[in-house]
Amino acid sequence: MSFRARRLRKSPSIRALSKESILTVNDLIYPLFVKPGKGVKEEISSMPGQYRISLDMLKTEMEELVELGIKAVLLFGLAKEKNEQCSEAMDDNGVVQQAIKYIKKNFPNICVMTDVCVCAHTPHGHCGVIDGREVHNDKSLELLVGMAASHARAGADIVAPSAMMDFQVAAIREGLDQCDFENVGIMAYSAKYYSSFYGPFRDAADSSPQFGDRASYQMEPANRREATKEMGLDISEGADIIMVKPALAYLDIISDAKSKFDVPVAAYNVSGEYSMIKAAAKMGWVDETKCMMEKLLSMKRAGADLIITYFAKDAAKQINNE
Repeated sequence: MSFRARRLRKSPSIRALSKESILTVNDLIYPLFVKPGKGVKEEISSMPGQYRISLDMLKTEMEELVELGIKAVLLFGLAKEKNEQCSEAMDDNGVVQQAIKYIKKNFPNICVMTDVCVCAHTPHGHCGVIDGREVHNDKSLELLVGMAASHARAGADIVAPSAMMDFQVAAIREGLDQCDFENVGIMAYSAKYYSSFYGPFRDAADSSPQFGDRASYQMEPANRREATKEMGLDISEGADIIMVKPALAYLDIISDAKSKFDVPVAAYNVSGEYSMIKAAAKMGWVDETKCMMEKLLSMKRAGADLIITYFAKDAAKQINNE
């Protein structure tokens, strides 16, 4: 007898039963941009539907996430004043630290993840200490450890170093353990590529480099084997979760991560991937909801256990209504 694939496609109920990959609300992590001030809710022009918000606006945001069933956020902070010391990033009363404290006190069941990078706090927009015209790897580690420790003191569940400095995971793990934060997890931006898809994020976080670029410390887009090496190194240094960023153009890397390593794999569905769908939908060229869900499902199918996405709320609404 011949196999007929259409037997498993002939009705919605059969198609549901035979799905190989299922996207759930539990897979979603929602990024939030917090900034100093009061009564602030600024829409990000290049990311329709996304906002920079002040701490007093967090209550409404968190209540919506809880209602939708989203269980994790990834916090990014904007600096009121930038300096070479990145003093606001290390300040235990900084905007991110205050946001962590607020969420953990009022929404204790939400997992709070924090981005650990100083690009939004430096005048030059790079991810570490500048030595001449170069980013000095080892001098930058102290800043990253200080920032991660401050987030841990505020109550962060997981810190996520994204600066792509060599040995950043090891330095942060050692620093956290020395301060008795051995239970604070690390989600490493292990395979973070030098990508053209980050433009809207840099607008959101005011973190564009003021000279040069980040090619010397972010990964070359042509490289696949290097990603395996980077992910393996981060795991050996103490990473609990490894991340691939961006997601859509690097599904092969997500698949490699899932097949080669025994830790959770996160995919970051980045700002450019979000804004492309928003722009095309605005022009009437694509169905926004269908494209969103298909794209997120592709990441899940490739092997992502967690998906960081600006579409988290819209996707949760769609999943909850199915």
